[in-house]
Amino acid sequence: MSTEPETLKVQVNERDSVAALLYAAPKRDRKGATLILGHGAGANQLHPFMQIFAKGLAARGLDVLTFNFVYMDQGRRVPDPKAKLEACYSAVITVARKHPKLKGNKIVIGGKSMGGRIASQVAAAMQSNAPQEKSMPAIAGLVFLGYPLHPPGNPEKVRDAHLDQIKSPMLFIQGSRDAFGTRDEIRELIKRLKLPAMLHPIEGGDHSLKAPKSSGLTQEQVYESAMDGIIGWMDSELG
Repeated sequence: MSTEPETLKVQVNERDSVAALLYAAPKRDRKGATLILGHGAGANQLHPFMQIFAKGLAARGLDVLTFNFVYMDQGRRVPDPKAKLEACYSAVITVARKHPKLKGNKIVIGGKSMGGRIASQVAAAMQSNAPQEKSMPAIAGLVFLGYPLHPPGNPEKVRDAHLDQIKSPMLFIQGSRDAFGTRDEIRELIKRLKLPAMLHPIEGGDHSLKAPKSSGLTQEQVYESAMDGIIGWMDSELG
């Protein structure tokens, strides 16, 4: 039986704090890993997509932590600047590392669209040999739920400059018709940059992994397949 998530407060800086939710895995099924998921640019951590994945992955043995970025927590529509988004994500990682229920867990980060991109930027900064980042907790892996490789209709503006700085294994869950970067574009990206990454394609899936009825699967089955893919990848790559 699922339980309600634990509400946490994450202090980002002296002025700003955000709400986070911890979906703890059943004690008998815990895999010893915390998955932090950031939300997309236009919807907060309570969006059905975020809750479906948080609850479904927790039921599969992962301790899942979701959170709001500062702008979303304060009711603003326009995302914060890059540095502020990254600072917020880093603060959540620190909370995950110190939380009594999560101590000793491997830390995996990622998220939906923008949330995944910010996670990748944080991981790249942590692993790029910058002296000020060496004391930060290690990242065991990254999971992207629809990576925003480029803006829709603008494939030349590729957001990939930092990805080859990431040393941890990565998993891209990507739809074949994602306007922000298709399954085939992600496959080419992995090959071109020689990333330590795997691709879990969603046939017919869009940026929210929604697949048409012609796929032969219900949307619930699509999401279940994606979650099973995440667990299989983690068992294989992280042990």
